[in-house]
Amino acid sequence: MPAEAAEGLAIQALTFLAGDPERLGRFLSVTGLGPDQIRAAAGEPGFLAGVLAYLASDEKLAAEFTLDAGCAAADIARAHNALGGEPWEREIP
Repeated sequence: MPAEAAEGLAIQALTFLAGDPERLGRFLSVTGLGPDQIRAAAGEPGFLAGVLAYLASDEKLAAEFTLDAGCAAADIARAHNALGGEPWEREIP
């Protein structure tokens, strides 16, 4: 998968998470981010790959996303690999 398509899928995944307060709350809790920090974090290397890794870590959530996005579950892994495949870790000052 080209990096541009992978980024698009990851942004779509982030939008999917942000579209539901419960889903977003769980994501923020796991990442340690506050709602006001997402935009800055999105510019950090590996963040979008981390969004896909988070999504893939929950089979039910991944299935909901693929249904919503009209993509295959394997596309999440392909996009994650295209973006470097490394999990994003928040740098704590």
